[in-house]
Amino acid sequence: MIARFFKFTERKTTFGTEVIAGATTFLAMAYIVFVNPNILAVAGMDKTALITVTCLVTALATMMTGIFANAPIAMAPGMGLNAFFAYSLVLAEKISWETALGIVFLSGLFFFLLTLLGVRRKIVDVIPKTLISATAAGIGLFITFIGLTNLGVIQKNDATFLSAAPITPTVLIGLAGFLVMAVLEMKRIKGAMILGILAATLLALVTGKIAWPGTFFSLDFRLSPIAFRLDILGALKWSFAGAIFTLMFMDLFDSIGSLVACCHQAKLTDEKGNIRGLNRLLSLDAIASMLGAVFGTSTTTTYIESTTGIEQGGRTGLTSLVTAGLFLLGLLFTPVIAIVPVYATAPALILVGFFMMREIKNVDFTDMEEGFPAFVIIVMIALSYSIATGLAFGFLSYVIFKTVRLKFREVKPAMWVIAVLSLLHFIL
Repeated sequence: MIARFFKFTERKTTFGTEVIAGATTFLAMAYIVFVNPNILAVAGMDKTALITVTCLVTALATMMTGIFANAPIAMAPGMGLNAFFAYSLVLAEKISWETALGIVFLSGLFFFLLTLLGVRRKIVDVIPKTLISATAAGIGLFITFIGLTNLGVIQKNDATFLSAAPITPTVLIGLAGFLVMAVLEMKRIKGAMILGILAATLLALVTGKIAWPGTFFSLDFRLSPIAFRLDILGALKWSFAGAIFTLMFMDLFDSIGSLVACCHQAKLTDEKGNIRGLNRLLSLDAIASMLGAVFGTSTTTTYIESTTGIEQGGRTGLTSLVTAGLFLLGLLFTPVIAIVPVYATAPALILVGFFMMREIKNVDFTDMEEGFPAFVIIVMIALSYSIATGLAFGFLSYVIFKTVRLKFREVKPAMWVIAVLSLLHFIL
């Protein structure tokens, strides 16, 4: 019955292959259970509850893709998206985390409506590929900066704004964890980031920098401090339109890029190369974001780490169900996860930032019209400490450059709308 439901014969796979693939995907992305709570906790949210919610939302969202789309694709709170939530919306813009969750919910809702109307693909078509690549690179630089700060390598300096910090024992522990990650990545060993986090945490325990957990297992799952606390009415303000658009934009290209890569690798395409059931997958992505906001986490999106399971032969939704089951199992280890220090997860942010910076190779900096707006996005995302602000600067500069050169036809109508929204971001 399982083989018939997941179409094993048609997809040329077996039960054993799917189980191995699901476990591989879990190992590749399990770091999110440690990293996401540490990032969102700076917004004032309960860390223990965040661990529970991260495991639960990841499991539920991934389960949906397995059952309703029969795809070997996992979903979880997105890197970059969680940084935008915590550092841009809550810390920089002084928005309460409850209202920020309302913004996440609304962005997911609009995302879902745009999918039903077929607008999402059109948006992808109008924004220049150089700006899309620059956005990924800019977010990568932003995440790296956060990682270096959390690790303790960078500190505030009144004279120069920033400077290198003293090398403390905790910095050395974090760097040791990063070295483990880097070496394992170079050897292409699955689960490199989670193994690096665990190595740094174990070193912190042995050296007495953190205390051993009182218990290793727990059935006391805490949701109430953050679940169902989102403030949707508080998010319904014109001044938050830019934030909602930014989350939609980030998730749009994050999910589209990941889905295209995963589905082509899993051979879930027709004879023309079009992805089968793309709109359904995009709809599930949007629903997952709304679900995550209700339970108390930042935007949920498709994870590119799904390709690791696909490489192991995962071709059906059973791969996703195995991954989801392992995340649910992770709920039992909440006491252990809770002791993981920020400096142990910081190296994962640096490594993710490195991966995202690879997109910079797609930007032609010899072309002023295309290259400079991309440069603006990369620089301003990091230096303004706001992804929304960086995007607004970049989109506006792109339209202005084309206008000055009288190349109006190269700016598609939807791009003018995006430029106006970017201008409203500054005005509002």
